[in-house]
Amino acid sequence: MTEVAKVIPLHGGSRRPGRGAPGRMPHPSMGPPPTPEQLSRTERFVEDLRSTLIEQVTGTAEFVRRRLTGDYEVDDFGFDPHFNEHVVMPILRPLFDKWFRVEVRGVENIPVEGRALVVANHAGTLPVDALMTSVAVHDYADRPLRMLAADLAFGLPVVGTVARKAGHTLACHPDAEGLLTQDQVVAVFPEGYKGLGKPFRERYKLQRFGRGGFVSAALRTGAPIVPCSIVGSEEIYPNIADLTSLARLLGLPYFPVTPLFPAFGPLGLVPLPSKWYIEFGTPIPTDVYDEAAAEDPMVLFEVTDHVRETIQQTLYKLLTRRRNVFLG
Repeated sequence: MTEVAKVIPLHGGSRRPGRGAPGRMPHPSMGPPPTPEQLSRTERFVEDLRSTLIEQVTGTAEFVRRRLTGDYEVDDFGFDPHFNEHVVMPILRPLFDKWFRVEVRGVENIPVEGRALVVANHAGTLPVDALMTSVAVHDYADRPLRMLAADLAFGLPVVGTVARKAGHTLACHPDAEGLLTQDQVVAVFPEGYKGLGKPFRERYKLQRFGRGGFVSAALRTGAPIVPCSIVGSEEIYPNIADLTSLARLLGLPYFPVTPLFPAFGPLGLVPLPSKWYIEFGTPIPTDVYDEAAAEDPMVLFEVTDHVRETIQQTLYKLLTRRRNVFLG
């Protein structure tokens, strides 16, 4: 009689069923099994993630194809809408939405079509306020904002090229009038370096607006002037001192000292996450003036002062609404 070998299971007892096998009792530490609703949410999340990844890969491939084949347009000023839409805006948008949490008001004051000149206050050591304003106009008014910038920006490697591709140009009469004649939305920051480099103790106090060159451009082209007030930019790099000797040596308009820069090196260049508000005011018409008004110093002074006072009063109003510098 043949003896049947007795099989002794490892670890003792019967063979352990696989995970999820019938009859298996889950360990209490694993928690209750997922409900159909939870499974449904997980499936939706996976499907949304899958769709997003496919969309990103497809979009990237299409972008590369168009760049390689030259299937995009560049205007006389160097503006590359395709580059601006797919490179510049996606880089700036997380700062706008998540870091500064910008709230935009009065966007209906930017014309749906036709020319307009946006005039804004300028502060914050670096021109981050200009970049955030460009995102506001692009995403809320669905129009590119053509900013007028100082020649220093266009003399910097990489920065100058990107600025041109993003649609910006020199702050001069020919370029300003040329863009307005083409029915573009143009932005100017009349305070210039005086506003950017002013000390923190003078925050939200507008500096002098110059000689009214932007008003002259608006009068010549009949473009309405849209006052723009920006709250939040003053706190991103609080300027507590200016090393004028070092700035002169480096050929810069100022060399700021902030609580984090230059003490913390590159880390000091990370802007503080202040809460931002950008408000576009009621347009100021310029087509009510005759042709000679663009050369009349009194008219230029009157309109310039009106624009400046409108922005200043709106800044005060926005500041009273802001409960906290960083929380809003």
